[in-house]
Amino acid sequence: MYQDVQLHIGGQWRAATGGRTLDVVNPATEEVIGTLAHASREDLDEALDFAAKGFAVWRKMVPYERSKLLRKAAELMRERADHIAKLMTMEQGKPVGEAKIEIMGSADVIDWFAEEGRRAYGRVIPNRVPGVYQMSLREPVGVVAGFTPWNFPVSQAVRKISAALAAGCSFILKGPEETPASCAELVRVYVDAGIPAGVVQLVFGIPAEISEYLIPHPVVRKISFTGSTVVGKHLAALAGKHMKRATMELGGHAPSIVFDDADLDQAATILAANKFRNAGQVCVAPTRFIVQEGVYQPFLEKFVAKCEALKLGNGLDADTTMGPLANDRRVAAMEALIADAVGKGAKIATGGKRAGNKGYFFEPTVLTDIPADARVLNEEPFGPLALFLPFRTFDDAIAEANRLPYGLAAYAYTRSTATATALGAQIESGMIGINHHGLALPETPFGGVKDSGYGSEGGAEGLEPYLVTKFVTQMGA
Repeated sequence: MYQDVQLHIGGQWRAATGGRTLDVVNPATEEVIGTLAHASREDLDEALDFAAKGFAVWRKMVPYERSKLLRKAAELMRERADHIAKLMTMEQGKPVGEAKIEIMGSADVIDWFAEEGRRAYGRVIPNRVPGVYQMSLREPVGVVAGFTPWNFPVSQAVRKISAALAAGCSFILKGPEETPASCAELVRVYVDAGIPAGVVQLVFGIPAEISEYLIPHPVVRKISFTGSTVVGKHLAALAGKHMKRATMELGGHAPSIVFDDADLDQAATILAANKFRNAGQVCVAPTRFIVQEGVYQPFLEKFVAKCEALKLGNGLDADTTMGPLANDRRVAAMEALIADAVGKGAKIATGGKRAGNKGYFFEPTVLTDIPADARVLNEEPFGPLALFLPFRTFDDAIAEANRLPYGLAAYAYTRSTATATALGAQIESGMIGINHHGLALPETPFGGVKDSGYGSEGGAEGLEPYLVTKFVTQMGA
């Protein structure tokens, strides 16, 4: 069922100019399952030309008509959810049930922006002179270039594309080379819904080459990037050099604070499920488990039991609860981080090594007694590693939570309303979940602070980066 993936340029699905391709590997089997087209400079120029033409058409379409086409795209996404989910599992590894949740949630995102685009209100400003009208108008920013990662190949792209289209922009997506088919199917639902040619383009290739060509190009007026902090800083600097708007959703190292008065069973169940979702390859995954001394040992035991109950396997198998890592580089990264921590005195409570001899499987891992200078406590692990740290006082927990330059997501468990309120005020993070994990809903903002980026995706805030304000003052004839 896995077919070779093509570019989408100017309303046509086609091979790259010159015919260059890249292999797609199934991370559960290490087998090549298909190829994807590798865009050339000529392909990018054509995509830019069509995007400019598409913008000229799309921006003139009234929001009501744009909304109807986006709603049709959401319907198609739901109809095709099973097919797209299987493709995603084959190329990315996550259990097919997780993949389907991603697809269905993405359809909700399209629906949300379909309606939000109809509400991009301007305003009339009271005048000082009789007969003068003062209007603040909202207009689409123009052609947008988006760069999305492999860990959530549909949900990361859908927020960017849907917000841009709802605002009246056209979009060039540089999709993830490791997970291209599911991303291509997202583009296909927009196309099949009747969105005009040129409004959504899809290209693949060498990420650095594409970004360094598209971002400075005068046709592109805004960029949106999801990925690592290191790459994000580079692209933000490039965008700034050329006065391009930018939204940056970057890395995280989420603190997860468990207080003495927490419901430990609830905390262990929810935190473990979210830690090992997508094998921990989630930017908002709980990572540093900061547990108050009085409940540290019982909570650790409950959490380890959750880890050891996970069933590793091919994501297409019905009983699999955690799939493989996405590629061999992630396996090597886990091994290096664990070796560094253990070499400095950390202990492995469970897991700690690659599983099996085929596929990129890695055991769910819990580390304790971790020294402060261990790399894993300071670098985003982006894998199935849970790091346990005891604390004594509220201030100790806040100090550890805010210690790193990251500030994407944070979590906490407590029965105290006063503590919960103080956490919401003092944790430096773009998103905070207290006693549950309610992030990334279509109607809520999603984004970080500090080195985790700037700007929001999702919610009413998600439309703002794709709109510019024009002031018109007019005196009646």
